[in-house]
Amino acid sequence: MSTQENAAVSSLERRIDLTVVMADIEADVTERLKKLSRTVKMAGFRPGKVPFKMVEQNYGPQARSEAIGAAVEKSFAEKVQEQKLRVAGYPKIEPKPAANSDTQIEFSAVFEIYPEVTLADVSGKEIERVTFTVTDAEVDKTLDVLRKQRTEFVASDRAAAKDDRVTVDFLGRKDGVEFPGGKAEGYPFVIGQGQMLPEFETAAIGLKAGEKKTFEMTFPADYQAADLAGQKVEFDITVHKVEAPQLPALDAEFAKSIGIADGDIAKMREEVKSNLEREVKKRVQSRIKNQVLDVLLAANPVEVPKALIEAESQQMAQAALQDMQARGMDTKGIPFNPDWFTEQAVRRVKLGLILAELVKANDLRAKPEQVRAVVEDFASTFEQPEQVVHWYYSQPQRLAEAEALAVENNVVEWMLANAKAVDKSIDFDELMGNAA
Repeated sequence: MSTQENAAVSSLERRIDLTVVMADIEADVTERLKKLSRTVKMAGFRPGKVPFKMVEQNYGPQARSEAIGAAVEKSFAEKVQEQKLRVAGYPKIEPKPAANSDTQIEFSAVFEIYPEVTLADVSGKEIERVTFTVTDAEVDKTLDVLRKQRTEFVASDRAAAKDDRVTVDFLGRKDGVEFPGGKAEGYPFVIGQGQMLPEFETAAIGLKAGEKKTFEMTFPADYQAADLAGQKVEFDITVHKVEAPQLPALDAEFAKSIGIADGDIAKMREEVKSNLEREVKKRVQSRIKNQVLDVLLAANPVEVPKALIEAESQQMAQAALQDMQARGMDTKGIPFNPDWFTEQAVRRVKLGLILAELVKANDLRAKPEQVRAVVEDFASTFEQPEQVVHWYYSQPQRLAEAEALAVENNVVEWMLANAKAVDKSIDFDELMGNAA
């Protein structure tokens, strides 16, 4: 068998022409059939006693196909190794019938290779190293949020106001005719929480239990029901109940409700602060890491093999499907097109190539103690952390995830040391995503 020189088809695509010598194939076919004849079973013959001609007649085409496939695969592997090519994905083997003869068969192997990644100098690239220290003010704000989550509503004889819960009957008409979805009885909603359209909520303000009102409103131009979008309608509303919000007191009962068994207020505040500090640390690290990855992507343009993008897209689509199934959702009939994930897949593949080169060039591989620290950090939020640690170390895939995070941490630390890191304080609400 001989192999012609490879030719570049595109910047990352390669083509190798392969020639399979028929004499070598026939020798391999004969050897395969001889081996098969020792164990093959056919009616009327004992195992191993089937005439070779019958074995050849029944299994010859399959043996020949396997022999050609093995020969092409072997030749391809040898040529790739000889030229030191890093193949991305799988080659596409194409026959060349016009070039075939009685003594040989020709094929073309078309494939992609990994790009060469040349790392750019990042010393002048700026990375904001955000900082935040949790104080009593953030603890108080968090406790207020926890109290609001446990709001109780008590009946009130005053007029409805923002944050009150009202229970109403309503009937909507367009051009004097009731429209689908425009009627409900005993419907509760909290004014100001966006459960109803703003004009509808505003109309309920000022009404007491037992009072009625008729008002006009216009649906938004982008309203989900196309036949109502931008349309003026009329509603009749009857208020049956007005309930005022009542927040729980910051007392022992409240402390118990959020997991402090003995109801100790001071212990509750320390627990809230500890959880806040853990969450703040995680968000700060995430912000810095995302900046680092964005800087690396911008500084290191790299072309990526289509085969890797397709494989990553497929994997992401499958992961999305499994996530929905794990949440108990019925995914029957829901199409999961890998193309939906192409943009994210391109980013992931590019980062994978860049990070692999950066880790290799600067010896940023995760050390055992770093992986252990990541695992113990995960486990610290559980009641029995030692069991979680054991679980990670008993499952190679889970431990690989921890190792990948440790490597990312090393990359972030390296970038902060080698790029232009600028300390910047950040607002609590912005950090926690509550800026709006």
